[in-house]
Amino acid sequence: MIFFGRCFVRFFSNFGYDDMIKATGRYFCDFLQSVDNIHLQMRYTYRKMKSPSMQVTDIDDNGAILIYRSNRSGFAKYLMGQLLEIAKEIYNLDVKIRVVDSINDSIGGTVGPIELSSKTGLKSVVVKFRLDFDNTEYMQNSLRMKTHPSQVLLKPVTTEMLLELFPFGMILNCEMKIVAAGNNLIESWSSNNDNKHPNELIGSKITKYFKLRRPTGIVFDFSNVTTLQAVLFEIQLIRSKNSASAKGLVRTESGRNFRPINGNTAAGSDDKVVAGPSHDTLEPGMLAFNRRGSQGIKSILLKGEMRYIKDINMLVFLCSPLINNLDEMSEMGLYLNDLNFHGLSREMVFSGFKHYSRLDLMCEREEQRAEELETSLSLADSWKKQGDELLYSMIPRSVADRLRNGQNPLATCSTFEQVTVIFAEVQETSLSNDAIQSAMATVNTLNSAFSAFDELIQSPMAYKVETVGKVYMAVSGAPDENPLHMQTVADLSIQMLDKIKNIGIEGVTVKIGFHSGPVVAGIVGIKVPRYCLFGDTVNTASRMESSSESNRIQVSWNTAKGLKKLGYKLTFRGLVTVKGKGEMETFWLEEGPEIDFDVRKRSSSGFKNKLKNIFN
Repeated sequence: MIFFGRCFVRFFSNFGYDDMIKATGRYFCDFLQSVDNIHLQMRYTYRKMKSPSMQVTDIDDNGAILIYRSNRSGFAKYLMGQLLEIAKEIYNLDVKIRVVDSINDSIGGTVGPIELSSKTGLKSVVVKFRLDFDNTEYMQNSLRMKTHPSQVLLKPVTTEMLLELFPFGMILNCEMKIVAAGNNLIESWSSNNDNKHPNELIGSKITKYFKLRRPTGIVFDFSNVTTLQAVLFEIQLIRSKNSASAKGLVRTESGRNFRPINGNTAAGSDDKVVAGPSHDTLEPGMLAFNRRGSQGIKSILLKGEMRYIKDINMLVFLCSPLINNLDEMSEMGLYLNDLNFHGLSREMVFSGFKHYSRLDLMCEREEQRAEELETSLSLADSWKKQGDELLYSMIPRSVADRLRNGQNPLATCSTFEQVTVIFAEVQETSLSNDAIQSAMATVNTLNSAFSAFDELIQSPMAYKVETVGKVYMAVSGAPDENPLHMQTVADLSIQMLDKIKNIGIEGVTVKIGFHSGPVVAGIVGIKVPRYCLFGDTVNTASRMESSSESNRIQVSWNTAKGLKKLGYKLTFRGLVTVKGKGEMETFWLEEGPEIDFDVRKRSSSGFKNKLKNIFN
């Protein structure tokens, strides 16, 4: 996992993300304090990213303490690898990292969530790291900044001015109670809690009306917050279940600011108080402010720093609403006028709007391209299947696969010691006077007969070689070896006779002949390649067919001798003059074996299934 973390840093450096790390600060410690903020900014690009939380608690000359929190276990060493690689490649530092403490982290596994409890909810992984490195330069630079003479000459700034600059900010005392709050924060709180009086916010604990979103896994108290001065906090305003109109409120003449009647506000105003729609008389201590005409449907999320002010021994939350785009702003019930004038909040809203518009457009285009790609892949698969079927109709599957693997076509030429070659010629006795009608009838007859023969061919037991004119040629034992090649072809020839008789076309017969022996087989041709057989066995089988008779099966003497041993019934025909061979003894195949036919058929079927499994 450490090595994987190092590799990931090298990977994202190829896309320029290392420049973002370099921009965080001059020192490695600057990066450690900013890594959590980097994750926050990444949400603009990766909306569904749920990043871990990392905070630096203690810094000294020899290193720092880093607290890692996550809802996934097993990634602590992955983070160590990333930190080691960033320190080495970007800051040229040799860092040693050790785990000081670990909670809920499963060593050697990446599982999560860790545990769900009805009392505590999701339990997070918390790992405390000690990073040892030379940090003296960073500490000296921090010391010089703290003691700079120019800071002594600065005049104090009142809290009223501070909260006027940050209208969503608040001041917290040691008990984490809200001492003062900005105008817009109180107004937003009142809009989301209509059944509460606005003065109830001041003096209440922050956890009563706000929920800490980030950093995760810490206790939201004064001591913890003071140690996390360089961490961005996210606090969510808790919405009231019942949303009704607030009572006893008035608006100012400017229609924007609000203040208590007795003047005890953190951000005062010189506006005169005028009566609201109800014209009720306000009592001292009641707030007057401009109510919104519409309320948001989404809770406001505040992001900023918790700064400790030593002079007053309090925390100041310098924040602004976290808004990604204009839609979120309207959902929160906010307007651009509510955002800080001096900050970048408004620019970020418009920037986020433009960014998401481009991102949505790109996502739509990518989705469209993905759909087109899926359609193209489906068509490609369909075309591939059709191409395979066409290829396998010309070339055996085993030979075609060898050619796809890059073998030379000449290497597919093979010699087979024993195969059985069969020829079957379809004959027509009824002829028409019309030549065209006769040709059409011949085509229909051959299509019916050859299609019936194709149904009988079972690969890899038999292979259809080709059809030439009215002749159908097949072989058993090539290109896939078959020890039962004689039985296969004998059964095939008998079934061919039965098929022709069952077709029911008047005047159509078939004469069949086959012979067994050695052959040479290979691919012939470039434009329309064919798997062809060569040798004397092919010629002899062809002569057995040409010299046969209608609806009869003629076999050679060698083949007949083998079939007789297997129980097939054959009749001696006599001497037949064969071209190129002279006179040969031939036999008629009458029918299959009667004795133990079922047993032989079952064993033959079982052997065929075994062969199919092997070849498949």
